Amino acid sequence: MPDIWDFLRTARQEWPLRPVPERVQDWHEVHAPGRLLPIVEEQASRCMDCGIPFCHHACPLGNLIPEWNGLVARDDWRQAAERLHATNNFPEFTGFLCPAPCESGCVLAIDDAPVTIKAVEAALASRAWAEGWVRPQAPERLSGKSVGVIGSGPAGLACAQQLTRAGHTVVVYERDDRVGGLLRYGIPEFKMDKDFLDRRLDQLAAEGTVFRTGMDVGGKVDAGALMRRHDAVVVAVGSTAARELPVSGRELAGVHQAMEYLVQANRVQEGDYDRPPVSAEGHHVVIIGGGDTGADCLGTALRQGAASVVQLDIKPQPGVDRADDEPWPVHARVHRMSPAHQEGQQLVRDGAVLAGDSSGLPQQEALRDVRVFSAATVRFQGDADGRVKSLSLADAETGTRRPLPGTERTIPVDLVLLALGFSGPENPEHGLAEQLDLRTTPAGAFARDAAYSGGRPGVFVAGDAGRGQSLVVWAVAEGRAAAACVDAYLSPRGVTSLPMPVVPGDRPMAL
Repeated sequence: MPDIWDFLRTARQEWPLRPVPERVQDWHEVHAPGRLLPIVEEQASRCMDCGIPFCHHACPLGNLIPEWNGLVARDDWRQAAERLHATNNFPEFTGFLCPAPCESGCVLAIDDAPVTIKAVEAALASRAWAEGWVRPQAPERLSGKSVGVIGSGPAGLACAQQLTRAGHTVVVYERDDRVGGLLRYGIPEFKMDKDFLDRRLDQLAAEGTVFRTGMDVGGKVDAGALMRRHDAVVVAVGSTAARELPVSGRELAGVHQAMEYLVQANRVQEGDYDRPPVSAEGHHVVIIGGGDTGADCLGTALRQGAASVVQLDIKPQPGVDRADDEPWPVHARVHRMSPAHQEGQQLVRDGAVLAGDSSGLPQQEALRDVRVFSAATVRFQGDADGRVKSLSLADAETGTRRPLPGTERTIPVDLVLLALGFSGPENPEHGLAEQLDLRTTPAGAFARDAAYSGGRPGVFVAGDAGRGQSLVVWAVAEGRAAAACVDAYLSPRGVTSLPMPVVPGDRPMAL
């Protein structure tokens, strides 16, 4: 490192955000443009290059974090970008979307603020594209083997790129009208610019990967036909079966799954229509679910002009510090404020958006948040036309999460968004599974062995389809690992030179 004492002399500095009143008026990226590069070299110099880099172990990709931190600190950006791409096909995806478990594993996080690893990664990826360092890597020779990849999310794209570069002919099948999966239609534009996705797709196409859209494999397109067309097939359809909320009134109009809402909002940005069929404009919105999808709904609702927004989280509010049962280096559940929550907090404080009212839900303490923790939804009530008009909630009992008697209250609502996570692939017992002889795990994902094989010979399962709902960094890691297994399967000697960063049984660092 340039100076081994920089971690003591330099404080952590976050990536500056655009002012809230400005950014909620558009769908552009929330960070201030051009404000990251001037601080990155100084922040990268905080990395201690410690003897045992736990950031490696916290990252399923095994990113060479101390190496590229040191190179950035020494102003060797090109070499740093090469080291970053050595382990990660899409560092801009992870740099903008990953919650950075690597930072939780930073040795500095034991008793200080960790290195801004995520910001350095995003800056490196952006600089690499701006300087023209990211180029197509077409294979020198073709293997004569063909692979079909079903699904074009991060796992499918990473797998396709690795196999294309290994010399195989790869065709990616996507059921939607555009490539990208949830990166395209699930992630709001303000969270990751879709230009980042498009330029990666252009890179893959230039390398030789072929894309086919409108291909509902397992539905209108028979998966068995793909098996006859290709030497191997990779199932990377994600985990898109949304969890339900089985309470009275769920059938009322105005109660929607979060992904239905987010997809429509993203299609507006794609130019498919001027206004989404489901919009928060002028509505009193309740988001049920405290995860990333709920935060995405919050940021979207604020930009659409919601009259009020409340986000209900059935879990208790976490503390600002690690709990005793979540010590370093695990990615602890602490109280985090996403850009969307920051927006909600300020807009409530400024009076631009309400966070509840006197009819049942008080303003949040000191107007700090639009979130209500330990909140269990009891029922929805509707009007004479069958539209939702109110929601009854109660305090959730710690542990069981059951509604506590005597705590029930009612709040007005005319748009409810269910952001309760995902249980596995859609229709896991039919269609794709039936045609490829895939089995399901008790958790609802597709079963696979240690080599990512599942179902018929030559069928492989990668990403959330086999792991269950997870992070983008795990999806990319699984795509890379599954590609190594497919390459070995197609090799006459059963060997591969492709990296295999994770195996199906690997899990995030936890106690």
